[in-house]
Amino acid sequence: MKFTRLKLQGFKSFVTSASLDISSGLTGIVGPNGCGKSNLVEALRWVMGENSAKSMRGGEMDDVIFAGTATRPTRNIAEVMLELDNSDRTASTEFNNEDVIQVSRQIERGSGSDYRINGNSVRRRDIQLLFADQSTGAHSASIVSQGQIDALIRAKPQDRKQILEDASGTSGLQTRKHEAELKLKAAEQNLLRADDVLQNYITQLKSIKSQVKHAAKYKNLTEQIRTLEAALLRIQFAELDNSKAAAEEKIRIIDAEIEKLFPKLQSYQHLKQALQLCCLSCGIMRPDLRLGFRS
Repeated sequence: MKFTRLKLQGFKSFVTSASLDISSGLTGIVGPNGCGKSNLVEALRWVMGENSAKSMRGGEMDDVIFAGTATRPTRNIAEVMLELDNSDRTASTEFNNEDVIQVSRQIERGSGSDYRINGNSVRRRDIQLLFADQSTGAHSASIVSQGQIDALIRAKPQDRKQILEDASGTSGLQTRKHEAELKLKAAEQNLLRADDVLQNYITQLKSIKSQVKHAAKYKNLTEQIRTLEAALLRIQFAELDNSKAAAEEKIRIIDAEIEKLFPKLQSYQHLKQALQLCCLSCGIMRPDLRLGFRS
C-alpha cells in the first residue's frame, strides 16, 4: 500500500479543510517556522492510532482540536483522513477488497475519538494492525521526528529490536502474537472461572437431587394421607348413614305408637269434659277445679 492523500479539518492549525497529495517518489513540504509542517507529521501519527497526548505536544488529546484565535472561533471537532492505494492488494484480509482504503479519525471535544475505515466504524486496534502489517504505524521508525535520530543512536537493545521488526515487516505479526497471547490468557482465565462455575453447579445439582427425593417422598406421603382420609370419611359416612337409618326406624315406631294412643287421648279428653259439666251442674265442683287423669 502507498499513502496517496492526507486531508485535515479542525486539526491543530488547520481550521479549514486542507488536502495534501502524496505523489510517487519524494514529496517535500517547505515553509517558514510555525506554518504547520510538524502538524502534518503529527496528523499522520494521530490518524494511525496515536493515543499519547504528549506525543501530540499537548496536555490532553482534545488539544489537537483547533483552539481558536482572535479572529477565528474555537472548533469542537477535528478530523484527519488518510487515503491509501491498495491496488497491489497487500492490506489485511478484512480490508483487502478495495483498491482505495480511506482511514479516518474524528475527535469531538469531551467525547473521545471515532475510527473508521471506508466509512465503517472500527476499533483503534484494527487501525494499528492495518498499518503494522505494512511495517509502519504511529510509533514506527519510518516516521522520523526532530531529535529522533539521536534518540535511535542511544536507544536500548529492546528499542532497536522494535526498529528491526518494523523494518523487516514482522511488527504486525508480533502485534498479532501479543494480541493472541492476551486472548489465550483471557481464555484460560475464562476456563478457570467456567470450572469454578461448573463445580458450583455440581454442588447445586447434588442439593437439588436431594431436594427432589424429599419432595417425592413428601408427595407420596401426602397422597397416602389423602387416601387414608378419604377411607376414613367413607367409614364415618357409612356409620352416620347406619345411625340415620336406626334413628329413622325409632322415629317411625314412636310415630306408630303415638297414632295408636291418639284415639285414647281423644276419648279421655271427651270424658273429662263430660265429668266437668256433670260436676258443675250438680254443684259438686267449683268451676275453678280441674279433673286430672292418668294416661
